[in-house]
Amino acid sequence: MSSTETARADAPPREPDGAGGGPLPPFLRANAVTLAAGAVAALLGGVVWFALPHEHDITSLWIFLFKLTPFAAGAVAVAWLHVGWARRLRLPLVAVPACFLVFFCFFVPRIFFVARKPTEELYYTVLTLVPFVILALALAYRLGGGPRGTTLRLSAAMLLLQLSGLEDLAFLTVNPQTDPKWTPIPDTWTWADHIKVFLGHYPSKEEAYAFIAVHVLLALAVLFVPASAVRAGWAKVRRGR
Repeated sequence: MSSTETARADAPPREPDGAGGGPLPPFLRANAVTLAAGAVAALLGGVVWFALPHEHDITSLWIFLFKLTPFAAGAVAVAWLHVGWARRLRLPLVAVPACFLVFFCFFVPRIFFVARKPTEELYYTVLTLVPFVILALALAYRLGGGPRGTTLRLSAAMLLLQLSGLEDLAFLTVNPQTDPKWTPIPDTWTWADHIKVFLGHYPSKEEAYAFIAVHVLLALAVLFVPASAVRAGWAKVRRGR
């Protein structure tokens, strides 16, 4: 091994986006992707919250995918946040408490309020809360100096876990069920619209288990499969074409 290679091997990991100090690039240039993606996320989130009905039923795969676009834009905004500028502006001391206050002063009182009324608003509020929590966790990781790629991996993997149906299974198994409707575990999951929209019908118990398993495996792959392996596989596919 040459001296240059040895020096590279012994060098400490590079801090992401100016986290290790030194001069910072202009703010707008450094955070252009974050600002643009954040604006798109806010716009799409407003459309989803204010223009689309707050309902449990999912009637179209395209509507389902559209409702995920604010999360996708938000994940990009978080991952491309310039860590050096974030620390210069002391965002770790501002953004993390701000996320907590959104949770504590919006979602919590809203859940208490809508829980008193027999509507689907409670379900929709919790459904919106979970992606917010995912992005808040990813933001905290990024503000702590987490690499961009890992930040994206965390966001994608946690979203896959949310969509997997694990919560539906946990509802049936964690709670002390006494209603015959829920015990034993129903043979057909007639409430799982997020699975129905992919299968074209409400899933059987076995289909739901398979759907959960596939999503969990995909989440693990997102978290742990090296990017180099993905690039090598994609290169093989392109050469095969």
